[in-house]
Amino acid sequence: MDKNLLHTPVTYIKGVGPAKAEALAKELMIETFEDMFQHYPFRYIDKTKVTLINEISEDSQFIQLRGKVTNVQVIGDARKRRLVANFADTSGYLELIWFKGVQYFQNYLQLNQEYLVFGKPTFFRGKANMAHPEVEPIVGPIKLTNRWMPVYGSTEKLKPKNLDSKGLGKIIRTLFEKIEAKDIPEIFPPKLLEAEKLMDRYQAFLNIHLPTDEAAIVKAQDRIKFEEFFCFQMKLLKVKHIRKKFAGYIFGAVGDLFNGFYKKLPFELTGAQKRVIKEIRRDTKTGAQMNRLLQGDVGSGKTIVGLMAILMALDNGFQGCLMAPTEILAQQHFEGISKMVEGLGINVELLTGSVKGKKRKIILDGIQLGFIHILIGTHALIEKQVAFKELGMVVIDEQHRFGVEQRSKLWLKNERPPHVLVMTATPIPRTLAMTLYGDLDVSVIDELPPGRKAIITAHRYEKDRLRIFGFMKEQIKLGRQIYVVYPLIEESEHFNYNNLMAGYESITRAFPPPDFRISIVHGQMHSSDKDMEMQRFKDKETDILVATTVIEVGVDVPNASVMVIESAERFGLSQLHQLRGRVGRGSEQSFCILLTGYKLSTDGRQRLKTMVDTNDGFKIAEVDLKLRGPGMITGTQQSGTFGFHMADVVKDQEILVRAREAAAQILEQDTNLEKPEHQALKKYLSSHKGNKKIDWSRIS
Repeated sequence: MDKNLLHTPVTYIKGVGPAKAEALAKELMIETFEDMFQHYPFRYIDKTKVTLINEISEDSQFIQLRGKVTNVQVIGDARKRRLVANFADTSGYLELIWFKGVQYFQNYLQLNQEYLVFGKPTFFRGKANMAHPEVEPIVGPIKLTNRWMPVYGSTEKLKPKNLDSKGLGKIIRTLFEKIEAKDIPEIFPPKLLEAEKLMDRYQAFLNIHLPTDEAAIVKAQDRIKFEEFFCFQMKLLKVKHIRKKFAGYIFGAVGDLFNGFYKKLPFELTGAQKRVIKEIRRDTKTGAQMNRLLQGDVGSGKTIVGLMAILMALDNGFQGCLMAPTEILAQQHFEGISKMVEGLGINVELLTGSVKGKKRKIILDGIQLGFIHILIGTHALIEKQVAFKELGMVVIDEQHRFGVEQRSKLWLKNERPPHVLVMTATPIPRTLAMTLYGDLDVSVIDELPPGRKAIITAHRYEKDRLRIFGFMKEQIKLGRQIYVVYPLIEESEHFNYNNLMAGYESITRAFPPPDFRISIVHGQMHSSDKDMEMQRFKDKETDILVATTVIEVGVDVPNASVMVIESAERFGLSQLHQLRGRVGRGSEQSFCILLTGYKLSTDGRQRLKTMVDTNDGFKIAEVDLKLRGPGMITGTQQSGTFGFHMADVVKDQEILVRAREAAAQILEQDTNLEKPEHQALKKYLSSHKGNKKIDWSRIS
């Protein structure tokens, strides 16, 4: 047979004409034999067991019975007919009912013939019955061992074309009549198969679709999941390996700036901060370009680490820059960093869309001539006219707010790429980070600076509102400030303006001026007005900031000690955690109050309980991953997240780790897959269309 038989169009399968092929391509993206094989069953029906009729209970799901038809009768007139058959075994009897195909089954069923019947029982007036069961006559001895029935996903548009689960199963069985073991060659070297105890590729396909027993299904699933993870990780690790070969600036030694800054710090760095700085130091000495992701919870001290990375560049004669997603956050970084490096002779400047005219020209000239050592700004940094003399270190804050293209423009500011440190305060579970950022080196700051008090989080209902208002007034009397946040689904399209304004009016009535000062911030405001209101809150000119989620990543207000989140059940876990991180930045005890209605879903209750139970962003991220799955977190809601047909980064974490370690080991021994035993794998990776769905050109 053709060596590329797996790439053959499905029209070459008996029973699949052009119309069915078109429908399969449109609905399920199935175009080739390989696509057909990779449309795996999502569950199996166990037909290896026989249940006695007197064992049926109201909890019984799909079951199989063995017995005889003792009576058949048609009930009703021509318009509303149904066929009722009495079916009995040694323990009792029940009724089998058909509302469709009455004539067919009346002729098909024979009295006193023994049958296997399969279906889901229901109860009516205390008696069991089964509607539209599968019925199979028993002729001679029957083996129940080889009776695991796969169930395939289909769509409403496919079912009328006989492409429901049964129809798809029939096509796959027909396909196996056409395919032999040699047509599905093994891609793994023998050593890997042996070390990981993996079923070979042909047997995995065969046993996933036509299993002999449950053990065979488990082994086939393990092989397929391992292969999907392995191929994905091979691509990521290869990209990482190529990047390691990019020539990067060598920061030979740290000098007066780095050491001077370190000595004048008014506090001791945490062990986690020191560890990450050592990792960055090690990277920048190698001569290869650094691409490192820094994960750290809100308030863990990522900015200090980012600044010290920039100081390494300055000590070696290079410039550094920090890009933030909003003007107010860039301004905050500028003020904080300028203060921290005071007295070290470092020239720090701020470049945002608001910097115009002569001031802008002075900054642009200063960057190009090298007078400006650290440039802090928004996406204005990536504009063409921004040219550095020699950019050595790029720090990107809240990296998920920037697109790939925006980041790569900064990355390409030099002939030789600068070192890149991307930071996120959105904790990502280890296995998801391994999948999303497997091509980057990952650092984690997993401890908070000493002296920080854990935020006390409480879940309250609408009936508690007056008590909450009383507590807020007590906090304001103590000189504290308060955030009140309202939910928002889509900033631009589904802005629930009435909800926010009603809340603002309610707060104003409960906290009347001039005793209390209230400001409001939402996404429909002009950015300058929004920044002004945020600045007023920061400068303690207002007591309460009523806002939407625009403050999720925002200004640092150490004096704000209370966060009230209205309709908290409408927020995702990571968003709740990000919002809570707006408080707890000072030395005083801070509080987060999750205010909800009484009707809560199971997942909603779980989210709120998690928030009350822990402040650990990584634990929260793990729960979020289990509740929502990787698709919702990464924005790839389709079932085939990351192009996987069967593997699941949540449920199959152990297999993912195994696959990544195996891929890393092979690349370490044979980077370009030149060895004879790796030729099949190399060919598969270079031609396999599944891997082309992934954007491997991602810079960071």
